[in-house]
Amino acid sequence: MVKVAIVGATGYTALELIKILLNHPQAEIAALCTRQEGSPAIETIHPSLSGRLNLACENLTPTQIAERARFVFLALPHVASMAVVPDLLKAGCRIVDLSADYRFNHPAVYEKWYGHTHTDPGRLGKTVYGLPELFGDRIPTANLVANPGCYTSTSILGLAPFLCQGLIDPKDIIIDGKSGVSGAGRTPKLNLLYAECNESIAAYSVGNHRHEPEIDQVLSDASGTQVEVTFTPHMVPMDRGILCTMYARPTRNLTEADALETMQRFYEGKPFVRVVKQLPSTKDVIHTNYCHMTARISRGRLVVLSVTDNLIKGAAGVAVQNLNLMNRLPETTGLPR
Repeated sequence: MVKVAIVGATGYTALELIKILLNHPQAEIAALCTRQEGSPAIETIHPSLSGRLNLACENLTPTQIAERARFVFLALPHVASMAVVPDLLKAGCRIVDLSADYRFNHPAVYEKWYGHTHTDPGRLGKTVYGLPELFGDRIPTANLVANPGCYTSTSILGLAPFLCQGLIDPKDIIIDGKSGVSGAGRTPKLNLLYAECNESIAAYSVGNHRHEPEIDQVLSDASGTQVEVTFTPHMVPMDRGILCTMYARPTRNLTEADALETMQRFYEGKPFVRVVKQLPSTKDVIHTNYCHMTARISRGRLVVLSVTDNLIKGAAGVAVQNLNLMNRLPETTGLPR
């Protein structure tokens, strides 16, 4: 049995992690951590857990966490993770970090996009990016895994088959992403109020979204060629789910059948990617760890559509996928299918 701690237990991702782990046959939640005072019971923070988990949320030090668990999920805000990772690793813990603190290869890129000096730069470029479909062979032996974000997972999975085969121009790619409101987190913000976001759809962070350089980097690493995408995110008035529509210029003549076959071959044996013929919707994958994708050809362009549940395949679910791989368990263990 793998004893697990969740640091940053108050957010939406932490709730999804807890729900998944409560049904995981090889994992036991041994500690929940928060900076809130008073050690509140987890069911007072997440009422849906009432009667399901009798644990308090505590403000524990890395040493105290290591005394209870050898595996840690960090569901902390960006910048907060790098402050505790070195001490947790020193104490013998293995970590899946759900923030962006260890996703980039170079501290200058992180500092440009997140506006903070990286305090643990020696691990950048050495930390495994936790997208099992692309880097599954590196994850089992890792002590620190950088869990990908939701937009990045959905986009990268859709584009990787074509970039890795050299079938599209790596510098002529447009990503139109749409996410449910939970993708913005649980912290109260004006634009997340019901009266602001209901019955409305809006683009945001156009030309300066933090996921754009992450998508560029991961697809470049995976394909061995320099990739540059134009990424525009939108928030839509639904709780959860992500749809990414991607447009790319083929480097040779491609038919729809060619595109679908390319995706099917690339993801053969990958249990959580489904290549479908019909146009996918977010409801097809809601509350699961699946990514559904398809492709079309329109006026000489390749159009790829990819959908995930942003809280599961885009966060908590892939984190548990990484937990499974790091503990030599079947990749699907405990995950909602």
